[in-house]
Amino acid sequence: MPSEGRCWETLKALRSSDKGRLCYYRDWLLRREGKDESQHTESMVLQSSRGIKVEGCVRMYELVHRMKGTEGLRLWQEEQERKVQALSEMASEQLKRFDEWKELKQHKEFQDLREVMEKSSREALGHQEKLKAEHRHRAKILNLKLREAEQQRVKQAEQERLRKEEGQIRLRALYALQEEMLQLSQQLDASEQHKALLKVDLAAFQTRGNQLCSLISGIIRASSESSYPTAESQAEAERALREMRDLLMNLGQEITRACEDKRRQDEEEAQVKLQEAQMQQGPEAHKEPPAPSQGPGGKQNEDLQVKVQDITMQWYQQLQDASMQCVLTFEGLTNSKDSQAKKIKMDLQKAATIPVSQISTIAGSKLKEIFDKIHSLLSGKPVQSGGRSVSVTLNPQGLDFVQYKLAEKFVKQGEEEVASHHEAAFPIAVVASGIWELHPRVGDLILAHLHKKCPYSVPFYPTFKEGMALEDYQRMLGYQVKDSKVEQQDNFLKRMSGMIRLYAAIIQLRWPYGNRQEIHPHGLNHGWRWLAQILNMEPLSDVTATLLFDFLEVCGNALMKQYQVQFWKMLILIKEDYFPRIEAITSSGQMGSFIRLKQFLEKCLQHKDIPVPKGFLTSSFWRS
Repeated sequence: MPSEGRCWETLKALRSSDKGRLCYYRDWLLRREGKDESQHTESMVLQSSRGIKVEGCVRMYELVHRMKGTEGLRLWQEEQERKVQALSEMASEQLKRFDEWKELKQHKEFQDLREVMEKSSREALGHQEKLKAEHRHRAKILNLKLREAEQQRVKQAEQERLRKEEGQIRLRALYALQEEMLQLSQQLDASEQHKALLKVDLAAFQTRGNQLCSLISGIIRASSESSYPTAESQAEAERALREMRDLLMNLGQEITRACEDKRRQDEEEAQVKLQEAQMQQGPEAHKEPPAPSQGPGGKQNEDLQVKVQDITMQWYQQLQDASMQCVLTFEGLTNSKDSQAKKIKMDLQKAATIPVSQISTIAGSKLKEIFDKIHSLLSGKPVQSGGRSVSVTLNPQGLDFVQYKLAEKFVKQGEEEVASHHEAAFPIAVVASGIWELHPRVGDLILAHLHKKCPYSVPFYPTFKEGMALEDYQRMLGYQVKDSKVEQQDNFLKRMSGMIRLYAAIIQLRWPYGNRQEIHPHGLNHGWRWLAQILNMEPLSDVTATLLFDFLEVCGNALMKQYQVQFWKMLILIKEDYFPRIEAITSSGQMGSFIRLKQFLEKCLQHKDIPVPKGFLTSSFWRS
């Protein structure tokens, strides 16, 4: 409506006027008290309808204005809140960027600092490593110098120690040589008791012996003044001792030869007197067959002995002493710790023992090769052994060592090989006999080893002495004792039989290629002596019957041809006089050896012949 439009324009104009800017309170009439208020209210009520319209418009305007203001305020607030939110988010983002920039800066500064520190640390470590390397290098050089100095000191100390030890060893060796020299000198002086038997002057032997003793004494005095002896001094003393041994050996051979001649002469005189006595007795002579125990008058001793004759024991002891002296001679070689000396010793031992172990019932030509090899070794010639050339000249003590080991091996073959194979006695014996003939010292050592292992080959029955250990006595009897256990009787008799068979074969055989003009170095006369002395001694249970059978089976034929009637008389003596003695001491469980001996002897007496032993070397053997 036009009037209403003009009302709103009027209101706008009024509002823009000074009065319109005044604060208008609609309820100002309500603030009045009392009567004025009621009057005013009444007057207001009485206002016209146009006023009411104006009032309604005012109120409508105010309401619209308030609504617009409220909406505007709300929008403004929302806008402000959005701005604040945007500003807040922007500030937050800027704070984040700032924090990130700050953190980046800190990381960069930290990284730079760390790089500086690492660089400084690397430089420090490099410098430290360089110092360490220089220190190690200096320490290494110093250690090398110290080690060289210590090695030099140890080397000098070791050289000094070895020099002192060698000097002490040489000095002890010189004392041992002097002691042996004095013992040999005493033996030389003890030979005065045989002066009546010898045809040579003992003064020359004794004079030379005294000179040799003085020589060693002078060497020891000179060595004492110069602290320790030299190798040349020891070698000179050893040469003097060897000369003394040779001197005593030559004298011993002279004494043995003289004693043998005297014994042979006594036997011949005894046999002549025995024959004269038999001729006087007439036909009854066969009832008293001769025995070596008969005295000059031809009368047989009534009682048999247990102890061997003194001259036989003296001969036995001389052989044992010679064997011990031989061992002392090469003691330096056997006890040497030098590898070269040990090698030489082993080579010499193999060269001496292997050929002997190869002897068997092979062809004669092969046996000759073995003999020639042994003979060459003993003669100082080089021989091949184990693919190497071996000679006794490689060591001053080589010959003594080889002679001893060779003799030991011959006896061991009898103890083992012949004990198991009786026929092996003859090829082993013929080689031993030939070597004995060319090298007499080997023969003496064979006897010494044989007597020590088998005392019944002397013959010698060791006696038990007061205070002697039972095991020592059993060893003296020839038993093997190991861990206080004595070997079985069968094995003991088997070994004794092997050695007696070898001995019985040696005394009747000669090397067929030797000098036939020379006499056998240990011939059948020793077999006769052994048999005679056995019969002059009381028999031992089981042992005597076994050894008599072995001896007669191997050597009986040769003794029969050599002594003929005298030998048959001895067999009769065994049958009639010695058999009862053996039977009396033999238990029922040991009758086997006695019965075997008795049957063999009775068969021989019945046929008046002793058969050639099985395995005896005939002429056809040497042609093979």
